[in-house]
Amino acid sequence: MKSATDMRPSVERRAVAGELRASGRRLTGYAATFGAEARIGRVVETIAPGAFARSLAGDVLALLDHDAGKVLGRTRSGTLKLQEDAKGLAFDLELPDTQAGADVLALATRGDLGGMSFGFTVKPGGESWQGERRTLKQVQLHEISIVSAHPAYPATEIALRAMPGLLERERRLRTLRMAEMGA
Repeated sequence: MKSATDMRPSVERRAVAGELRASGRRLTGYAATFGAEARIGRVVETIAPGAFARSLAGDVLALLDHDAGKVLGRTRSGTLKLQEDAKGLAFDLELPDTQAGADVLALATRGDLGGMSFGFTVKPGGESWQGERRTLKQVQLHEISIVSAHPAYPATEIALRAMPGLLERERRLRTLRMAEMGA
């Protein structure tokens, strides 16, 4: 029998090469874009307009590489501003005067950052499936992250676990292959 902890939804993460601009100590751009396809194993995923709307009122963090020890800003303090527009999830981040903030600013100024990512859970009824196509319609946004190296899909196995009918054996094999590749 699963404990209450095991029944909590797993946080999924998605990365996009995205658009990122530096101006002074501010970074702006898009953490996610609507309608763009992400290939996660054999699943093709898109984000519908409005998917983030209900979660923008909560406290969302800006992190470096999904590391909760490297907080760059948050909506509660006003150092991170998020809004949905016709293109996607736009952000405006005031970088802190910390080592992580200085590193991000230096990499952004040189054009060396890998892209953006976001961590989320799917709300009940917040996704639709058509075969191997998944559309995210309503998610709970937990964080956006600046990806310093290669945008990746570190939660690929989690995303595939959400696909109806995927066999346990296939998930274990995929997890082993990912571990062997160093993912």
